[in-house]
Amino acid sequence: MMALTLHLKSVANLRGKGDRVAKVTFRGSSFYSRVVANWEEAAHFNEVFRWPLASRLDGSEMLEIQVYNYSKVFSNRLVGTFCMVLQKVAEEGQLELTDTLIDDNNTSLNTSVTIEIRYQPMDGTAALWNHGEHLDVPDDRDGMFTFETDSLLSGHSRGSGASAKRSLQGSIPTFRKSGKGVFAAMKLGKIRSSKDDYKKDEPAVLDMDDLDNKAMRLAGMLEPDAVSLASVTAVTTNISNKRSKPDIKMEPSSGRPVDYQISITIIEARQLIGLNMDPVVCVEIGDDKKYTSMKESTNCPYYNEYFVFDFHVPPDVMFDKIIKLSVIHSKNLLRSGTLVGTFKMDVGTVYCQPEHQFYHKWAILSDPVDITAGCKGYLKCDIAVVGKGDNIKTPHKANETDEDDIEGNLLLPEGIPAERQWARFYVKVYRAEGLPKMNTNIMANVKKALIGENRDLVDPYVQVHFSGQKGKTSVQKSSYEPVWNEQIVFTELFPPLCKRMKVQIRDSDKVNDVAIGTHFIDLRKISNDGDKGFLPTLGPAWANMYGSTRQYTLMDEHQDLNDGLGEGVSFRARLLLSVAVEILDTTSPEILSSTEVQMDSIANISENATGKTEEFFLFGAFLEATMIDRKIGDKPISFEITIGNYGNQIDGTSKPSWSRKKKDGENDDEDSELIQNSSEDEADEEGGLESVSCTPLMRPVITDRNYFHLPYFEKKPCVYIKSWWQDQRRRLYNSNMMDKIADKLEEGVNDVQEIIKTEKAFPERRLRGVLEELSVGCSRFVTLANKDLNQSGRTKLDRERLKSCMREMDNMSQQAKQMRTQVKKNTVKDKLKLVQNFLLRLRFLADEPQHSIPDVFVWMMSNHKRIAYARIPSKDILYSLVDEETGKDCGKVKAVFLKLPGKKGFGPAGWTVQAKLELYLWLGLNKQRKEFTSGLPNGFEEVKAAKTAPSLHSVPPVSLVYNMKQVFQLRAHMYQARSLFAADSSGLSDPFARVFFSTHSQVTEVLSETLCPTWDQLLVFDNVELFGEAGELRDDPPIIVVEIYDQDTVGKAEFIGRTFAKPAIKMCEEHYGPPRFPPQLEYFQIYRGNCTAGELLAAFELLQIPFDGEELRRALITVHNFAVPQIKIGQGGATDLPPLEGPTDFERGPIIPVPLGIRPVLSRYRIEVLFWGLRDLKRVNLAQVDRPRVDIECAGRGVQSVLIPNYKKNPNFSTLVKWFEVDLPENELLHPPLNIRVVDCRAFGRYALVGSHAVTSLRRFLYCAPDKASSHWGSAAKLMNGYMVLTNGGSRHGFSPSASSRALSRSAGEIIVHVDSVEPAIRKMDTLVKLDATSDAVVKVDMLEEESDKERKKKKKKKGAADEEDETDESVLDWWSKYFASIETMKETLRAQEAAQAEVEEREDLEIAAEAADIKCDDPVRKGSRMRERNKEKRSAKDKKKCHAVDAAEKRTIKSKVDELMVYNKELETEYGDFEDWLHTFNLYRGKAGDDDEHALDDDRIVGRFKGSLCMYKLPLSEEITRDVGFDPNMGMFQSIPHNDPVNVLVRVYVVRATDLHPADINGKADPYVVVKLGKSEVKDKENYISKQLNPVFGKSFDIEATFPTESMLTVSIYDWDLVGTDDLIGETKIDLENRFYSKYRATCGISSAYSLHGYNIWRDPLKPSQILARLCKEGKIDAPQYGPGGKVKVANRTFVGPTEIEDENGLKKQTEEHLALMVLNHWEEIPRVGCRLVPEHVETRPLLNPDKPGIEQGRIEMWVDMFPMDTPAPGPAIEIAPRKPKRWLKGQQEDRQDTDVHYHSLTGEGNFNWRFVFPFDYLMAEEKIVISKKESMFSWDETEYKIPARLTLQVWDADHFSADDFLGAIELDLNRFPRGAKTSKQCSIDLIRNEQDLPSVSIFKQKRVKGWWPFVARDENDEMELTGKVEAELHLVTAEEAEKIPVGLGRNEPDPLEKPNRPDTSFMWFLGPLKSIRYFLWHNYRWLILKALGLILLLLMLGLFLYSIPGYLVKKMLGV
Repeated sequence: MMALTLHLKSVANLRGKGDRVAKVTFRGSSFYSRVVANWEEAAHFNEVFRWPLASRLDGSEMLEIQVYNYSKVFSNRLVGTFCMVLQKVAEEGQLELTDTLIDDNNTSLNTSVTIEIRYQPMDGTAALWNHGEHLDVPDDRDGMFTFETDSLLSGHSRGSGASAKRSLQGSIPTFRKSGKGVFAAMKLGKIRSSKDDYKKDEPAVLDMDDLDNKAMRLAGMLEPDAVSLASVTAVTTNISNKRSKPDIKMEPSSGRPVDYQISITIIEARQLIGLNMDPVVCVEIGDDKKYTSMKESTNCPYYNEYFVFDFHVPPDVMFDKIIKLSVIHSKNLLRSGTLVGTFKMDVGTVYCQPEHQFYHKWAILSDPVDITAGCKGYLKCDIAVVGKGDNIKTPHKANETDEDDIEGNLLLPEGIPAERQWARFYVKVYRAEGLPKMNTNIMANVKKALIGENRDLVDPYVQVHFSGQKGKTSVQKSSYEPVWNEQIVFTELFPPLCKRMKVQIRDSDKVNDVAIGTHFIDLRKISNDGDKGFLPTLGPAWANMYGSTRQYTLMDEHQDLNDGLGEGVSFRARLLLSVAVEILDTTSPEILSSTEVQMDSIANISENATGKTEEFFLFGAFLEATMIDRKIGDKPISFEITIGNYGNQIDGTSKPSWSRKKKDGENDDEDSELIQNSSEDEADEEGGLESVSCTPLMRPVITDRNYFHLPYFEKKPCVYIKSWWQDQRRRLYNSNMMDKIADKLEEGVNDVQEIIKTEKAFPERRLRGVLEELSVGCSRFVTLANKDLNQSGRTKLDRERLKSCMREMDNMSQQAKQMRTQVKKNTVKDKLKLVQNFLLRLRFLADEPQHSIPDVFVWMMSNHKRIAYARIPSKDILYSLVDEETGKDCGKVKAVFLKLPGKKGFGPAGWTVQAKLELYLWLGLNKQRKEFTSGLPNGFEEVKAAKTAPSLHSVPPVSLVYNMKQVFQLRAHMYQARSLFAADSSGLSDPFARVFFSTHSQVTEVLSETLCPTWDQLLVFDNVELFGEAGELRDDPPIIVVEIYDQDTVGKAEFIGRTFAKPAIKMCEEHYGPPRFPPQLEYFQIYRGNCTAGELLAAFELLQIPFDGEELRRALITVHNFAVPQIKIGQGGATDLPPLEGPTDFERGPIIPVPLGIRPVLSRYRIEVLFWGLRDLKRVNLAQVDRPRVDIECAGRGVQSVLIPNYKKNPNFSTLVKWFEVDLPENELLHPPLNIRVVDCRAFGRYALVGSHAVTSLRRFLYCAPDKASSHWGSAAKLMNGYMVLTNGGSRHGFSPSASSRALSRSAGEIIVHVDSVEPAIRKMDTLVKLDATSDAVVKVDMLEEESDKERKKKKKKKGAADEEDETDESVLDWWSKYFASIETMKETLRAQEAAQAEVEEREDLEIAAEAADIKCDDPVRKGSRMRERNKEKRSAKDKKKCHAVDAAEKRTIKSKVDELMVYNKELETEYGDFEDWLHTFNLYRGKAGDDDEHALDDDRIVGRFKGSLCMYKLPLSEEITRDVGFDPNMGMFQSIPHNDPVNVLVRVYVVRATDLHPADINGKADPYVVVKLGKSEVKDKENYISKQLNPVFGKSFDIEATFPTESMLTVSIYDWDLVGTDDLIGETKIDLENRFYSKYRATCGISSAYSLHGYNIWRDPLKPSQILARLCKEGKIDAPQYGPGGKVKVANRTFVGPTEIEDENGLKKQTEEHLALMVLNHWEEIPRVGCRLVPEHVETRPLLNPDKPGIEQGRIEMWVDMFPMDTPAPGPAIEIAPRKPKRWLKGQQEDRQDTDVHYHSLTGEGNFNWRFVFPFDYLMAEEKIVISKKESMFSWDETEYKIPARLTLQVWDADHFSADDFLGAIELDLNRFPRGAKTSKQCSIDLIRNEQDLPSVSIFKQKRVKGWWPFVARDENDEMELTGKVEAELHLVTAEEAEKIPVGLGRNEPDPLEKPNRPDTSFMWFLGPLKSIRYFLWHNYRWLILKALGLILLLLMLGLFLYSIPGYLVKKMLGV
């Protein structure tokens, strides 16, 4: 194996004194040396770095060494650099030199570096050197005795077979009579194991405490930034290379069904192609279909219909379902209608969108029958997919201005082009192999008897599903190796909106066909959409299929696995297939226009098309088998390993034919490597090598009451399998490289998150290190993947994918470099998100879509039955000569947990471990086999199978015998656990922990009834024997498994969760002391299946037990016959271990507590508890709770509340505050949880537990003393940040001289806020000044800009009369005006936020792009082109967002000034922290926690709520606090809180409307009404239900009187009214009114923005603003407000300026202070110390939930609540919010269709009518909709109200007497905005319709009267729009009142009759003047044709005459007559 090795000896002549570190770089791969501490002149590194080389060393390559002065705090400073060209090294193989360093300016320094370089080429062209001699261990400075010898081993028992030296760190050989257990070499003392020291991929592991101890840094580390911290899982970091990481999560989640809800709103369709249509939309998902109503004769139907589909299926099945929207023309009961067009998309695409939805997007319809036809119209819809717990943020739906920009809002994911083309998808199916039996042997025997031949028991065919269509191949009868050679062709739009293609092999059967195996092809992984991308392509490649076990059973319990649901547990078959895509040119004539699936046959492909077949060798060693489930019983157990069908002994297998061929004779032109690497003996013997795939049967031994283990001890069984596969290792190698980069990145990200979570210092450094690692890793990948590759068997996808991966990795490397420079302390979190995106991208790239070697399965067998399995991807154990390409578990010991197959593994059964194996696996080419034992822990002998000749070394061993054994003591310091899973019906658990290590297990004591047990127990495991070398065990100990159980009185203990840990190891010669010992307590995450189930706080240490020197001497003499006199290893025995303290707490029995150095340091804290009351307590054991009490406990101390004597009467406590003192850890992260328990005190001293709550983190209740100096500024800074947002990017320290001079003229600490007008218009920031705390500051808020206002008015005039709006009349304004104006504002705010976000993103993109350009300007080809394309797309989307924001701002300026309220698109409490400013609500739980997606069901366990609060502080407390005026010592820190006596309150609930309700009736609609319930009062508004509406507008207010605290939970429900039967609950929302009532945010009645005595904005609160302000000042203990002249008011140190006049109802102005007071209230958060943001006048949007469908929204309700205490003045009447009545334009109701008379026999195409249509309608001005109420059908009970856009359709028809009338053309005018008509017929053209957007538009509702010419259009055969006529019309709009005054008749009738039209006579008398008719009919239309025909006839006549006369004439001429 090629390698370059550098021995960095020393650096001399360094200046100054300090710590040094060196960085060496070769081929882009950098290593750091350890830090050499405090050297002055010279730094002796004495370290070796090794680079395995994949390609030959080039003489022009460079090696670089950089020496730094190391700093812990700042970045390292470069001393100098040394570069050398490796030409000489390449030639000679070895070079030793001392040379000087150069600085940044290329000048030579005095400092010199001494190095030795060696190069080992593959073929030995350079001078060879001995591996052993070079890797000398550097001098041992301790002067210890070193004893070395050459190998004393005989060849075939050569230990690990890798290095000729071994360190013996106090190993005891286990001796055998044969005396073969000899050591190769021996070193006593502090020595590293020689081999692994030079392996380069050792990551750095460092606890925070180790930062001082720099010398402990390991070589091979990246920059000091890259220090890895002990993370939560503690298993994530591996020091050595012998072990790999176990997988923590156990349960497979993919196959479990989940609830989904898909809601689709079909809004409207446009531009449908067809004449006079009656369109219906069909919505189809999977097999469910729903239809909209039919709209008659329109091409632009408006539906606004809502459909909901509910599913309960696994996620994979859900996301593969196809959503199909079809528009059908004239469908009715009798006929299915004709399809106009369809649109298809899979559910997964929708779910991947932001918020899982498409909102108001246009779907392009296409015709599947005719792909040449183009677009068939557009359908506007909303689609949302909601899973359990997903929150859909619906954009606000009121007053939607239609997005008429169809092209800009297409229903397509980002990045997909609008113009999709048709394409053919070719799936070629060649052949399959290794199919299982699909029939019983009995049937086979019957067939054999009847037919006389033995047939294969399977009839396979292949079925492919794609985009809602399926195609299948022919059936191959009776074949395990069927050959099809067929292709299935799908025609689909490209790119398809369907992510996966499903390929299934099925067995054809008379009864029903079953799936044999399923494979999914992800189209995103086999294509690339960048500008250097490629179309989907795959193969030809083998696809491996996995599913249930292979033995045939009639009812296969794991059949789901064969259908692709869940993880396959066995290899089923492999299928050779390929996929190709061809884009169609739809214009070519010979193209097939249908999209039907086709099937053709294709040519066979050659054997080697998929790569050369190679022999692979798989070796496995079972080092340990523990934790075997007791259920299996004590029957003997064996383990089987299979790869594909090889090694499968039970299920019968058919080996592929080519493997047999291969065995018959190896090809002569076989690679010469084979001969080089193995001797001839081996080659001869190869043929006879039989695979051993099963371990011998062994009876298990009891570990404890739950688990067995197998007694392997020193004898470890091995298995090996030979198999033949196509050699496609390259795919797996690339995948492995990317996986390793991703693993490293994930580990780094976890570290950074942990540092942030635990608030340790410098997360930004670690993140920089992570980015550096990523950058280096990516560039290393590019260099390795760039190698020249063997071309055979490489598919197009291999080549393209490699190119795109290299581009992506290169890009990522540049971005990581760039981002590294941008990581600052304040940007860490943002950058971390971007790094997580990198991680997702890497994982996506690493997933190889083309399979090669099948996965390896490990099965545990008992009694010939398969019990449990583990599946190991083959890439993880694949060997390569290059380290980076090797699988992460190849040649390493991995802890593997076996699990139950299929559905058996769901739920509790899947959480218990079936068995834990310590398993070593190695997979590689047979010719590389000599490496297979290199990674095993050292110190073993190989035992061969008995039948092989002893001389053959190459035969793999059947077992390993370890002759080295170490003895350890494990100490498990089990301190506590928290937030455990509730396993008992009481809602608590009785937890104990069981610790497993190797074959030992111990348990802690059981602590009853707690979820946060503090065991404080040390478990000691004595004499733990581990086999292998001590050095290796030190670097890499086995893992510890901790399982937490719940002890039950009856039956076995119930499993709660599991976690893993690695112990800290101390070898016997190491000192037990800092920094590594004693170990620190750490949190370990406990998992239950895939979900978290708590955390464990513990520490583990593994201490080597030293042994007697005399014993060792004797042992050595017996083996070697020589003594070693110098050995000195202490007195032996366990006496040298750190002492254990005895049990201190004798009540607990012989339990040793956690020792002092490990348990946390404690401080004295006081915890004060505020007991307020209990709410909603449910019954306990059927009895009601009557006398409850609350017990609080923390760390063994606690306090009890007083008893509530009568819970029903008053559920509040009489004594409010109590406290207790407790010793808690100083480290806040280690604080134990606080437990709250509620008990009911029953008669005779009995107690019943009602419920409990654990407060896991006390941090939020820590009391912080206010900092007096900065108290003024706390709120000022807040204010500044608040306004900063408005100015978007202005500097916070913007400083203007005028403002500062103004500021200095005031008294200190005063802030003035100018508000020039009460009516809020556009806010504009003037100046922000921040001065130091001693001076005052002025914050000027100019709320109205007069100049800009004038400009706007000018602009408005320019726009012309058409756009001018009427000034809003005050009398017309109502509450709804205010509401709609507020919604507009909310939307604009959202748009502005989006635009700001887009701008920030764009700036970042530009920075990154600029940086990338700097880095790579010399390499323009490889620069991330795809990135650029993405940026383009992003930018266009951003520009669009910005434009929206600008448009919105402009619209806003034009909008009339209406006072507004706040519309929250969420619950009010989320905006105000659940109103828990001083009163917290703790949910009480009882009952067992649910396991179905765990925490979603916790709501069912809530049995009540405890209201109160906690305050915790360190003692002693400073006296300043207690000295404050009015400090009540009884209330502690809870000063000035109100009393909790019962309060009578009037509650006024306003319900505005509901949106997107879940349909409750069969017709897909609902009849909703509101029910409001508070305590015992319930108000049902049943009689006012709204018929058939899913978006009802209620506009109701309800008044309820209530008494707090007994009636404080308000429930607002929406029910569906039913004529028969009970009404169904649609959804409900619950509001805790008590917290709102008492909150300092004053949520009783919202503060409006302006004060008004009358009109729509009348003041609602019984208290005036001045009274509210005075009360707030009094409560906050600040001076009362001082009103001064000139409209000023001073509160605390703030002065506000504002208007002082108010107008009453009669228009008279009078002086008032209310405006000023209100202004202070609106800016109350600016008042220091007491200020907070008061709740404004608002409408909140709350989700409706239904208990039957937990976690899924059933709609939303908009509402608000006002509360008025009864002891204050009575409030005025409720505000009128009843829905606006539509404005009646004429009287009338029905949806109208009217016709003119017929203008018969028009010869000129002109029709004169003079006809009047009269359309009465009701119109909603605010929503721009017509309101129609009508019965939906004759069976409907009542009328349904519809809202449709105001559109007028004019159509022109040709009347026929006998056949159907012919449609000529139509025009549709939106009466709100339609193009102004042309003045004359000539000026009227089709452009009026084509360029509608650009032309000035007019609204009939503003203009009232419009006259002009408009074009009629229709579509021709090519679907082009053509002009088919023009119409002159006059539109006149009159109100109902005006219409009554001036009545008119329909048509030409009375009153006000119209004249008859002027129609020419020909119209009627055509038979009297036929010539006139002919002139009109023929001459007019065909005159040119007639003239041409006449001309042609004349020409023909002349030619005829000429021909007729020419013969006679010729004869005459010839005869000369």
